[in-house]
This record gives sequence, structure tokens and C-alpha cells, in this order.
Amino acid sequence: MSSARGTVAAVDLGATSGRVIVGHVAADTLETTTVARFANEPVRIADGLHWNLLGLYGSVLDGLRDALRGDTEIASIGVDSWAVDYGLIARSRLLGEPFHYRDERTARGVEAVHASHPHDALFARNGLQFLPFNTLYQLAAEHRSVLQLADHALLIPDLIGFWLTGQARTERTNASTTGLLRADTGEWDADLIAALGLPQHLLTPLISPGETLGALTGDVAASLGAPRTPVTAVGSHDTASAVVAVPMVSPDAAYISCGTWGLVGVEVDQPVLTDTAREAKFTNEGGVDGRVRLLRNVMGLWILSETVRGWQREGHDVDLGELLDAAAAVTAPVALFDVDDARFLPPGDMPARIAAWCEEHGAPAPQSRTEIARSIIESLAQAFADAAHEAGRIGGVDVRVIHIVGGGSLNELLCQRTADRSGVPVLAGPVEATALGNILVQARAAGILAGSLESLRDLVARTHTPRRYEPHAE
Repeated sequence: MSSARGTVAAVDLGATSGRVIVGHVAADTLETTTVARFANEPVRIADGLHWNLLGLYGSVLDGLRDALRGDTEIASIGVDSWAVDYGLIARSRLLGEPFHYRDERTARGVEAVHASHPHDALFARNGLQFLPFNTLYQLAAEHRSVLQLADHALLIPDLIGFWLTGQARTERTNASTTGLLRADTGEWDADLIAALGLPQHLLTPLISPGETLGALTGDVAASLGAPRTPVTAVGSHDTASAVVAVPMVSPDAAYISCGTWGLVGVEVDQPVLTDTAREAKFTNEGGVDGRVRLLRNVMGLWILSETVRGWQREGHDVDLGELLDAAAAVTAPVALFDVDDARFLPPGDMPARIAAWCEEHGAPAPQSRTEIARSIIESLAQAFADAAHEAGRIGGVDVRVIHIVGGGSLNELLCQRTADRSGVPVLAGPVEATALGNILVQARAAGILAGSLESLRDLVARTHTPRRYEPHAE
């Protein structure tokens, strides 16, 4: 392990909020300071649901300005975000605000792709779980005239990196979520791209975590009042960064990166492209240091947060902490529903959708707000437990502990019920795993740290003790 000390800045963009976090790192130190936190709200206009990415970029610059003002010795900047969404660039100009992955247009993309390439054939090439918003479906839904205008299609963190440095590259872990990367070679699937009629030039050269993307442009550096700080590629898919910071000290571990989505899986050395994996709805996504994240996308806390937002829009004063405390006190059985039913994907009236699911499946629907919240938590916990053990079976991992990182690690009821329903201990935390993983990859690339992925996780375990939840008998 290196004896150096240093500071890096992580830009961590989630589906509902963004952060700029400064990390102070040494052999026995992993400390963070959040210098900016800002909302990330989609905008619906005439042609669909979009991200306000220019507004988000402005917030990123404000956050970096504060970070660099507070510490001019920042060695590097790294950017991560949610996956699959992209912006189209023509002559360095953005061709409209990027579509949101929850926009309904993806349905026509699925139809167009599956007309010639059904999912089983795609899985053999890209190893991905079928999700209707994966990038290849979104690109297939674009008007061909728009695609012909574009020079590049840049995933969100790559687009931010392009604006910061002027360099157009695609980071590998995020590229693995597009459906256009071969699972066996880790390179763009030129034959599939051609077969789908997509312009080859849209996809930029690949870059791996730890490589330098470039320095801040002169204009950006001047606007930040900073030197031309290097921007380092990290695991730019936020889950890839989060998994770096899972303090797994045992090989018999599953992880859940829990926020808007619950990404439930195990880490393996090679993609698992079997029919069993495909039929169980597992995906093979790239990880840092060439690892593979064998996981299932579970709907996550989106259902609960959208439920609370709906009640608040109706004028009810709902405090999430109080709601969860009340839900924990519910003793009567509540309905378990399939959180991955497609009806729960778009924004809308979640309690009505839960009630409709229950009616269709002959289950009593939860009635009160407290019962609805408990039903959501129980359903998520069961889905998490099932996916963790199934990931272990498919990936050859004997799951004896489950790590929950991200915002969901603060949800005590969810953590406890996941332990209860899985029958194995749950270790919760760190909350800011994504930013920590971003920071760790930068620190190693800058020579502040050295060693394997396991040594980085050991530093997390020594500096961020997780909370342990023992399973109770059902």
C-alpha cells in the first residue's frame, strides 16, 4: 500500500439527485466531504420525458468550483451516473436534452430490435437481462434522420466528461449496459450495430477505469478558477463504482446497491451466458479491474418514493421516517406483490397499481398508508432475498452474507426484513458507496493508493464499519 496522501473530487449523479464529494485518501484514511448536493428532476415536454442535463451540468460546475476553491490540490476528477441514457452530439453541440429511460418511446425500440434479434439471441452476445430501456432499444427508437445528424452518442457520464475535457470516449463499465458491447470480448459489437442499422460512428473508443480521459479544457478550468486538473475514468456506471466500495471481506457475499433501483448480485470473473441465467433475468455488466457484475435489476425504492410523492402531491404531509416507523409496527400480514411487474416502471399512482396487482392475483390489497408502505418493504425484501440467493446459485457463490450499500442501507426495516427473508446476515453501509468507489479508483490511478480491488475494499471495511442485521426466524 502506498504511503502517499491526496485529494480527489467525485461527481456522483443519481436518478433523483447529484453530488460533488471531495475524498481525502491515504493508506488508512478514507474521508469524504460533500461540497454540493442538488436535485435531478426530469422534465416532460411535447415529445416525451427528458433529463434537464444542461441544468445538471451547471450544478456540477458549481459543485466543482466549490470543491476546487476549498482545495486547490485536488489531483483528479471522476464522474459516474446512472446507466443507459445518452446525449447525441453533432459538432460538439447537444441535439436536444437526453431522453429519460422511463420515457414510453422505448417500446417501439424493443419491437424494432426484437423483430430481427430476439432476446435469447441478444443475450448470447451481450449477456444482458431484458430491460426495455437499454441503450440499444433507445437508439432503435430514435428517428434515423436524427441519428444521421449526430457525430456521437455519449452516455451521461461520458457526455459530462466530454464537456469538461473535449475528449469523446465511452467508459467500459457503462458501455456494458448498452447492449451493444460483446460480453465475451468487452468490445463494441460491430456486426450487431450494423445489423440494427445504427451508424457505427456514433460509438466512441472505449476507455477503462483508472485511465486518464484528459485535462479540463482551458475554458472550463478558467471558469472554475482552477488548474487544468485531469479527469480520470472511473467505474462510470454508478453501480460499478458502488460495488468497488462494498466492504466484502468474504468471497461468500452478495451485494445490493440500493437506491432508486436495487441491483442485486455477486461478483464473478467471467460472464455467465447460460440459458439458466437468461431465464432467471440476470445480467452481466462490466466491473472495475475486469470483474463481472452478475446481477438482477430489481425495481428498488422507486416504488416507495413515488408512492410518497403521490401522497404529497395530493396534499398529504408524509414524513418518510415516521411512515417507516409506523410500518415497522404493523403485525398483521400484508400482501406480497411482484415489484418487477412492468406497471411499476413509469411514474404514476403506485397504490392504485399495487391494488390492481393484488386484485388480479387474488390477494387482499393494503388499505392504509402504513399498510401500503409495509407491503412495499416486504415485497422488496423478498425480491432482494430471492435475487441474492439465485445470483449465488448461478454464479457459483455460496451466499452467507448480503451487503446493502447506498441510500437503502439507511432503511432499517428493509435491511432487517431482507435479513429475515434471506436467512443470512445483512451488513448495511456505506451509504455513499458510489462516491467512495469513484474516489478509490481515482486515488489508485493517481498513485495515492496501490493494490488490488480487494485492498481497496479492505480500506472501506477498516474506515466504514457496516451495521449488522441478524436474521430472525420467520
